[in-house]
Amino acid sequence: MASQSIPLPLLFLIFGSTFIGICVLSFLILFIVAPIPRPPTKAEKSFKCIEPDGSVSPTQQLPCWQDNFVGAKTAAQKNGNFSSDRLGIEAAEVFMSLVVPAYNEEDRLGMMLTEAVEYLEQEYGASQPRTSENGSIKTRMNSHGGASNGHATHRPSKPIREWEVLIVSDGSTDKTMETALNFAKDLGTKSSASIRVVTLQENRGKGGAVTHGLRHVRGKYAVFADADGASRFTDLGKLVKACEEVADGEGRGVAVGSRAHLVGSDEVVKRSFLRNFLMHSFHLFLRLLTPPATAAIRDTQCGFKLFSRPSLPYIIPYMHSEGWIFDVEMLMLAESAGIPVIEVPVGWKEVKGSKLNVLWDSLGMAWSLAVLRAAWTFGVYRRS
Repeated sequence: MASQSIPLPLLFLIFGSTFIGICVLSFLILFIVAPIPRPPTKAEKSFKCIEPDGSVSPTQQLPCWQDNFVGAKTAAQKNGNFSSDRLGIEAAEVFMSLVVPAYNEEDRLGMMLTEAVEYLEQEYGASQPRTSENGSIKTRMNSHGGASNGHATHRPSKPIREWEVLIVSDGSTDKTMETALNFAKDLGTKSSASIRVVTLQENRGKGGAVTHGLRHVRGKYAVFADADGASRFTDLGKLVKACEEVADGEGRGVAVGSRAHLVGSDEVVKRSFLRNFLMHSFHLFLRLLTPPATAAIRDTQCGFKLFSRPSLPYIIPYMHSEGWIFDVEMLMLAESAGIPVIEVPVGWKEVKGSKLNVLWDSLGMAWSLAVLRAAWTFGVYRRS
């Protein structure tokens, strides 16, 4: 008995249906596994600081440029006159904002803050002159003689000075909050009020803490730095100067602190074989999965990155990753928005007490990177 062949149109139908089914199933799985951050609670959008008399202030509301931005964007979309080329953010109130994510950092936070505050007051304090080597504090001028701060909705008429520190306690169970407030109290000057302590009720992860802090910055520039003090904070001036040099006509720019120049140094050579192997493997994986400009960054994971204020609305409202891989999403968002990014060598030292599990966190970062890239590629994450 002769075997009957399956008609060609039926074969195409079977294969086509199977392919579509696999694609739909893959999208549904991606939709399920792609992280969606929980909205911040009202309590998390508040802070405490030290009053002039040395007492701890009552809980105060944090200013939030992102809430204002999202409100204005939503209203513009309803009115049909929204343009992505006219994203606005209110003018800066201080020159420099520092965001410090801190999870159970009572033992290391004080040393980091000592170095940071000393430098911030020296370079950006209201009564201190600036050095040209560390970037210009003067207000940028446009061709009409007005201040040029990107799309700031209100433009200051004089140079901006001063600084602020936002310490984001990421669901800490130790005395991180008390350590931060005691440090501010020990300053014994008006600068103590420049240190604001924000408490997240539940641990989000480093990326979630950084993103939360950057939603509330008031600075012309915003930088985040790890609480362990591994990065040499006095290199902040190099980031500012580099960011000024590459900023586009809207004032947008990102400067990425980099440890790539330390490859081959004692700090890296003395690491275990496993750690160095995983580091190089991750960098290879990163280059394969990320778009060209992001892939060209030799050190995406250094916890020392600076953003000009006009660049923030193009990055922060669209963040999803709250784990270790959040740096990559920031750089990908900057690249997709056409924001200039520059990599700047900075000093760095190994600090004991890291909460990173080299093996499992490296595997987790690789998985998170794959999910992140797929979610943006296939439309699970969108800017609209």
